[in-house]
Amino acid sequence: MNEMFSLEGKVALVTGGSYGIGFAIACGLAQAGASIVFNDINQELVDKGLAAYAEQNIPVHGYVCDVTDEKAVGELIATIEKEVGVIDILVNNAGIIKRIPMCEMSAEDFRKVIDVDLTAPFIMAKACIPSMIRKGHGKIINICSMMSELGRETVSAYAAAKGGLKMLTRNICSEFGGQNIQCNGIGPGYIATPQTAPLRERQADGSRHPFDSFIVSKTPAGRWGDPEDLIGPAVFRASDASNFVNGHILYVDGGILAYIGKQP
Repeated sequence: MNEMFSLEGKVALVTGGSYGIGFAIACGLAQAGASIVFNDINQELVDKGLAAYAEQNIPVHGYVCDVTDEKAVGELIATIEKEVGVIDILVNNAGIIKRIPMCEMSAEDFRKVIDVDLTAPFIMAKACIPSMIRKGHGKIINICSMMSELGRETVSAYAAAKGGLKMLTRNICSEFGGQNIQCNGIGPGYIATPQTAPLRERQADGSRHPFDSFIVSKTPAGRWGDPEDLIGPAVFRASDASNFVNGHILYVDGGILAYIGKQP
C-alpha cells in the first residue's frame, strides 16, 4: 500500500507554488517522496516560497516564469529537465480571479483570467507531455473549481475558465491516455487561503462576513476547507494508486455540490 502511494524518485512541478493551495499540495507531494519544483510570476514570490519551504525543511527548486508565456514556459521546462530531471507530475495550480459584475467587466480583464486559468494549463501541459511520453508515464493535475459546475455573481470569467479547464482535462485524457498519461482535476470548494481572506474578514461589530456565513451554511461540513485538505487527493492523483483514473474531476468541497441547502 505504501508503495502504491509513494512518489519516491518522482519530480513534481507545481505552478504558483509559493503559497496557498499550491504550497500545501507541494508540501504533501514532498512528504510522499517527490522532488519539488515550483514557479511564480516574480522573484519576490519565488523568494517567499523558498523561505516557506525552508521552514518546513523541504528542499525545492524555485523559478521565475510567467505561465502564460509559451516561450518562457518552454525554457523553464528545458531548465528543469537539465537541473532536476524530467517532470513526472505537473500540477497546474497558478490562477487568478477577478470579482467583477459581468456587465462592468472589461474584455481585457475577462481575457486575462482566461489566459492565466485556462490557456496557461494548456501551455504547461503541452510543454511537459512530450517528455512524459518518452519516459513512458506522466501525471497532470489541473486545479479546477466548483465553478467548473456552478455559476455565481461576479465570477463570469473565472467560471468560464474553470469550466474550460474541466474539459481540457478530459481532452488531455482522451488524447494521451494511450501513452500512460493520466490527466485529472481537483475541484476545491471554498478554501481558507490569502485569496479568499477578504471573504472571511470579521465585520466592524465582530460578526461574520455575510459571504462567510453563507458558505458555512451551504457546506455540510460546516466550515471552509483548509489547504491541507487537498493533500490526500493530490497524492492520490499523483501516485500509481490512480493509474486507471483518467479525465476525472475530484471535488474537495465539504459536500457543497451535493447539498441544496436548508429550507428557509
